[in-house]
Amino acid sequence: MNISNEVLNLVLETENEIQEEFKKIDDLKQYNQYKVLKVMQETRISDMHFNWNTGYGYNDIGREAIEKVYANLFKTEDAIVRPTIVNGTHALTLCLTGILRPGDEMISVTGKPYDTLEEVIGIRGEYNGSLMEFGVSYNQIDFLSNGEVDLELLAKSITKKTKMVYIQRSTGYSWRKALTITDIKNIVETAKDVKSDVIVMVDNCYGEFLDILEPTEVGVDVMAGSLIKNPGGGLALTGGYIVGRKNLIELISYRMTSPGVGKECGLTFGLTRSMFQGLFIAPHVVSEAIKGAILCAKLFEKLGYEVSPSFNGDRSDIIQSIKLKSPEAVIAFCQGVQAAAPVDSFVTPEPWDMPGYDSPVIMAAGAFVQGSSIELSADAPIKEPYIVYYQGGLTYEHAKYGVIKALQTMKDKGFLKI
Repeated sequence: MNISNEVLNLVLETENEIQEEFKKIDDLKQYNQYKVLKVMQETRISDMHFNWNTGYGYNDIGREAIEKVYANLFKTEDAIVRPTIVNGTHALTLCLTGILRPGDEMISVTGKPYDTLEEVIGIRGEYNGSLMEFGVSYNQIDFLSNGEVDLELLAKSITKKTKMVYIQRSTGYSWRKALTITDIKNIVETAKDVKSDVIVMVDNCYGEFLDILEPTEVGVDVMAGSLIKNPGGGLALTGGYIVGRKNLIELISYRMTSPGVGKECGLTFGLTRSMFQGLFIAPHVVSEAIKGAILCAKLFEKLGYEVSPSFNGDRSDIIQSIKLKSPEAVIAFCQGVQAAAPVDSFVTPEPWDMPGYDSPVIMAAGAFVQGSSIELSADAPIKEPYIVYYQGGLTYEHAKYGVIKALQTMKDKGFLKI
């Protein structure tokens, strides 16, 4: 595999230094594994739920069962879990456009949201159909200099027209910590102390099974995510989920299909088996990815790079960020990760002008499911301060190999001295 002894010895030495962190992840994995198992047992899942019907999809018992499992798992009143939700951005857009009305205000309390939502909101581009075009106003609260949420400014910013407080749990393309469950709880309490009926929404992408609690267990009203990230376990072929209060899920379902139809229609196309099985193994798969991120953090810390989070820091998503100091180093890192893939390992990724982003982006992903971020991947916008975002790995061994190949490629190209 053309790995030098210097790289291999560094990785093996580092691996021995982080076993205590691995033990913490194993404990979290066990808790969440049994939580998922208990919900599936209580919902009386049977192989009849793996079948599907045709046409409108009325009385699709598999669809009804998977949505009941998600609602119960996330401790909410209702859920939408559909293969027709094409990605996380789509799930989030359904929530925003389903709930918000002309004259309402949305406050993003975690700074600028992920790039692909900027055009949905209307703060970038000239896309027809954005929230701002339909009369929804937008306010943004940036993080404090210490990286914490500005709760004082949030309390001052909420007015009569504020309909929603929006939280992005994961880092996205930013240099900050992912929000912990405690952080989210504090936001909920601050917002509702000012306006009890304000809706708190969370983008939970990359965050599922990173704690024993989920945001909807600390007062969040509605939450969305992607099935080709954590909860799909690498087996879901596509789709997204939305969980929350029943009245909000109803509004969102009318945007998903049409008023009066809501979530009563919609085929699952025989995908419920992979959705159930993916969810069942998701706690284990997520723990493998987290271990890979911890190894990556420790290695690059030892090599003198800034990383976020630290190898022993609190984690609330699966993303590991590394400041690599130059575009060439970022490209070499991503090309190394691509070379570690089981699919398309022979492909050499290069930066390109990807739709929805404001700068060229490089993406390394040799996945069995296109765009699956729970599978090993790395990506980065090519702009200062040249941060690469590493995530995923269906097995720890593969996540480890991805880091090894990234190090070796950087070393071969002269960006790393080991």
